Amino acid sequence: QVQLVESGGGLVRTGDSLRLSCAASGLTFSTSTMAWFRQAPGKEREIVAQTNWMSTTYYPDSVKGRFTISRDSANNILYLQMNSLKPDDTAVYYCAAGSRFLPVPSYDMAYWGKGTLVTVSQ
Repeated sequence: QVQLVESGGGLVRTGDSLRLSCAASGLTFSTSTMAWFRQAPGKEREIVAQTNWMSTTYYPDSVKGRFTISRDSANNILYLQMNSLKPDDTAVYYCAAGSRFLPVPSYDMAYWGKGTLVTVSQ
């Protein structure tokens, strides 16, 4: 059974940094396509970072240069380093996993965590 458990969310101020973690189990972590998505109140879920088994990464323009996705394959942990946070980054952040053969970017993720809330105040 695949489990993805996010942690690291919280309340921060504009300009602060935060690192989210996602502990993964029940899947071949090192070769899975892994991603972070977010959903703000009243908005659709959007992708914020993705990496595949070839370490190809994708970031939308809204976070490019500020967010970095990485994985610790020895411990099955996915990270999202978020710098220079803005109030527009306020959302529930979800960890997701998919097939190694997914194109990057892709929304076709098979497994999802329950999310962690990030709130950025002015």
